[in-house]
Amino acid sequence: MGRIAAALFTTVDGSAERPDQWHGPYFDEAMGRAMDSHTSRCEAYLMGRVLYDQWSQYWPGNDTDEFADFINPIRKYVLSTTLQQADWEGTTVLPDLDAVRELRERTEGTIGLTGSLRTVRSLLEAGLLDELVLLVDPVVVGGERRWTDDLGRTPLELVSSEALPTGVLHLVYRPAAQD
Repeated sequence: MGRIAAALFTTVDGSAERPDQWHGPYFDEAMGRAMDSHTSRCEAYLMGRVLYDQWSQYWPGNDTDEFADFINPIRKYVLSTTLQQADWEGTTVLPDLDAVRELRERTEGTIGLTGSLRTVRSLLEAGLLDELVLLVDPVVVGGERRWTDDLGRTPLELVSSEALPTGVLHLVYRPAAQD
């Protein structure tokens, strides 16, 4: 059985909706290595509908960024109740969490996930997320959706932590055992 590992850029106040607006000053080589350690172990990539819509317009045909070399050829899955067909090559639509559960059961290795706040919350609530990587930027943004919005009590266990040179905290969690 595979595992699902999500990585999120967030802030001290938990904002995670628009990292393109605040994340840039903190992205350095150390953070690049942290993200590379996340993506390099992935056999497949899962995303929600909103991220799929954004990335499927940007990444196909993009040859100016190293991430394109990763994301375009990898098997991709989009969790969506409204998308009927995915046009991005190598993408399969999963209509519900049961389909995600089946994918996890039949996949060897890691299924990665970045962004997709609603998807991360849904996976956590359903007990399908095996690892949560948070890159916490040292800034308070406010006024954005937080990755924890509408998430119920979810105990997590810290696996590792590292302070990066820019003040970013690289935190790795897994769901805590429930009594």
